[in-house]
Amino acid sequence: MEDIRAYIETGILELYVLGDVTPDEKLQVEEMAKKHPAVKAELDEIGRSLELYARENAVEPSEALRDRVMGSILTNLADDNNFPEKPQHVNHKVVELTARKESNFYKYAFAASLALLVASTIALVNTYSRLKNSNDQLVAMQLQNQHFSNRVNLMDRELTIFRDPSFKLLKLQGTAKTPASVVTLAFSPAKQKVIIDMGNVKLPENDKDHQYQLWALVGGKPVDLGVFDAKTDSTDMKEMKSIALADAFAVTLEPKGGSVNPTMDQMVVLGKF
Repeated sequence: MEDIRAYIETGILELYVLGDVTPDEKLQVEEMAKKHPAVKAELDEIGRSLELYARENAVEPSEALRDRVMGSILTNLADDNNFPEKPQHVNHKVVELTARKESNFYKYAFAASLALLVASTIALVNTYSRLKNSNDQLVAMQLQNQHFSNRVNLMDRELTIFRDPSFKLLKLQGTAKTPASVVTLAFSPAKQKVIIDMGNVKLPENDKDHQYQLWALVGGKPVDLGVFDAKTDSTDMKEMKSIALADAFAVTLEPKGGSVNPTMDQMVVLGKF
């Protein structure tokens, strides 16, 4: 197999396709192509490459040159009389010239360079493809690690809240407007913290012009605790505004940024201790 590869890399196949080989070399290439599929495949590939190169670099002849050639063909082929009569034989002294011995060095060097260029291009494309695949895998692994890290941090926060006796868990149930809605929050009067478990929020997803607003009911009066968005892919623990006392909590749907007072007919969940 190494001999076949070495034979291919000599550049003889490129010269064969270009028609720049001796009759013996032509016969040798054809015999090798019959015996070895690798040689036949390489010949086909070189032929396709040269055909593509010729097609992409073809030069359209000018109109003047085309008219001149066609006129010459039609003139000479239409009437044999246009050709000059066969000249009388004149006995000239013939001096035999010594034929210049051609060197195959440059044509083989060119063919070898062409083969090297094709091989280098293929190797470069393959290397780029492998590098891109490796980079895509690295980015995917980084995203996966970041997601895993975020999930671990979230679980740590949840455990901290569940193990802290100062926090009380409260599940706000849906109203007649949205009976299937649920919001779970943790409230610590001692630390004056209110935290919403966004991973367990079940609310219709709000549009870009509206947000949900959390209210604490203190002595029958609503106190603004901030706004949030209901996202189906959210898993975070969202800390709201601080408050020390609350008799109940409610959520309403308000214009983006929140309202000074709750819109009562837009209340979606309510819960009290």
